[in-house]
Amino acid sequence: MQYRKNKNGDNWSVLGYGCMRFTKSGTSIDLDKAEQELMEAYRLGVNYYDTAYIYQGSEEALGKILEKNGIRNQICIATKLPHYLLKDRKKAEEMLQTQLKRLRTDYIDNYLMHMLTDADTWKHLEENGVKDFLEKKKAEGVIRNIGFSFHGNTDAFLKILDAYDWDFCQIQYNYIDEVSQAGRIGLEEAHRMGIPVIIMEPLRGGKLANVPDEAKKLLAEYSSSRDMADSYTAAKLGLRWLYDQPGVTVVLSGMNSLEMVQENVKTAEEALPGCLSEEERSLVEQVKSIIKKNTRVGCTGCRYCMPCPAGIDIPATFFSWNTAASEGKKTARAEYLRTSAMATNTVPPSKCVGCGKCEKICPQNLPIRKLLKEADHELRPFYLRAVEPLIKKLMRR
Repeated sequence: MQYRKNKNGDNWSVLGYGCMRFTKSGTSIDLDKAEQELMEAYRLGVNYYDTAYIYQGSEEALGKILEKNGIRNQICIATKLPHYLLKDRKKAEEMLQTQLKRLRTDYIDNYLMHMLTDADTWKHLEENGVKDFLEKKKAEGVIRNIGFSFHGNTDAFLKILDAYDWDFCQIQYNYIDEVSQAGRIGLEEAHRMGIPVIIMEPLRGGKLANVPDEAKKLLAEYSSSRDMADSYTAAKLGLRWLYDQPGVTVVLSGMNSLEMVQENVKTAEEALPGCLSEEERSLVEQVKSIIKKNTRVGCTGCRYCMPCPAGIDIPATFFSWNTAASEGKKTARAEYLRTSAMATNTVPPSKCVGCGKCEKICPQNLPIRKLLKEADHELRPFYLRAVEPLIKKLMRR
């Protein structure tokens, strides 16, 4: 495993474990499976583990696994304070204590302000004593590094970088988001300032790993033409594109299979800044073009928008809708019926009440209410709506 230095001179593995996407068993995290995968990553050299206050069950699961295996002091825990749920400094203290209890630790290596979107938000937090709270906890050793995760535009990111002496930052970045969010400009400016950059959504919630068939064919041809021992996967392409850039410190991957852990570790071990060939750069552009052609909505499946007050499974709806672009309307409608039939407590997208709660917290700033109407129109034509209850009843049998 390769490692990068943080500001304190500590080593962080270039591949980090994103704990938001632990496999679920029913509504709970499959702890045994998560432990197998996480410990395999640890044995292969991964020492950076990222979670958050709002990732349901994630902090608790991570804490149990680390305690059981006695590896807390060998790894870096990154978790996040949801500033959008804060009312005052007292609430920040309550949340931090809850996180320490869940994680079964007395300190957090990397503590992030979760989902900053502009400098005004940070200024507001400063005015309400949150900056002083963080610095006090850092002086006490409860927090080792102070950072932020970001979802906004490039200009806002640059302003936030200048607003405080950050120990690190975390951005959504991949070859689809090269010029959106913080973008390449933001990454390179943070690097120039000596601020370590943690990458989230490197494969856009799996979208860049599970590419359309047309793109898979290109990747297979690339592997075949070079007589590669291992197949050149879409995931490998996306990760190598990131590791090619010197400003990237850690790439987080929501790994939920042993095979995924092993493949990603191998890619991380082989990739260095400047590793991407001209042929690979061309391949990225071709795959990018195919993906954009086969996408209705840029949902990453992060589920920040959930639960929906009306009972709609927003990410599942958008996943089915995107299938319409890549595999046709018939397949998309079958996928929608299949997922909605299995989820007995969800309602169709037409039941959206327009409250807008989802849009306020969507990291991609998607106009979800508008998109749900469009998705409903394509996934549920009038003739399907009439027989939908019967089809779901039959599918559940």
